[in-house]
Amino acid sequence: MTEAEQTTGTPEGADGAEGATVDAPGTAKGGRRIAVLLAVAAFAYLLDLTSKLLVVAKLEHHDPVELVGTWLQLEVIRNRGAAFGIGEAMTIVFTVIASAVIVVIARIARKLYSLPWAIALGLLLGGAFGNLTDRLFRSPGGFEGGVVDFIAPAHFAVFNLADSAIVCGGFLIVILSFRGLDPDGTVHKD
Repeated sequence: MTEAEQTTGTPEGADGAEGATVDAPGTAKGGRRIAVLLAVAAFAYLLDLTSKLLVVAKLEHHDPVELVGTWLQLEVIRNRGAAFGIGEAMTIVFTVIASAVIVVIARIARKLYSLPWAIALGLLLGGAFGNLTDRLFRSPGGFEGGVVDFIAPAHFAVFNLADSAIVCGGFLIVILSFRGLDPDGTVHKD
């Protein structure tokens, strides 16, 4: 069994080779992967939501808090755009994109049999829900709310934990794709 197959829990020869066994859709193994996806998403979402509630309550309208001198600070901003404040007039577009990401993840989850993919998609889902919650419910509301960003490294965009979850999930997906691991637990060789 290859390392990639061990990572995903895919039996050797799952690509249709004779004697291979692949879990049928709807088996407990697939259900466990969806449970992992949902648990990771809930953890990422709740961590993001809690952190935003805390920084808004304690830090908004105050001077930045220096964590590592001026290299890393906590500074609350409301970002209606994307990274670096790009596209502030396109808040509704970012809301639609976040909603589309959630729908795509839900569709992929139906065929999910890979634990690493479950973690990656859970991070994406939790992050997307975190920022979507801000866009829906923060001022001015109605798909145009400003996302609360507060982690401010020097010479970089201010971001939040949802953004971090999205980036980490995306990075993991790139790694899994380069290693040939598919969400359905199969390994392809290009």
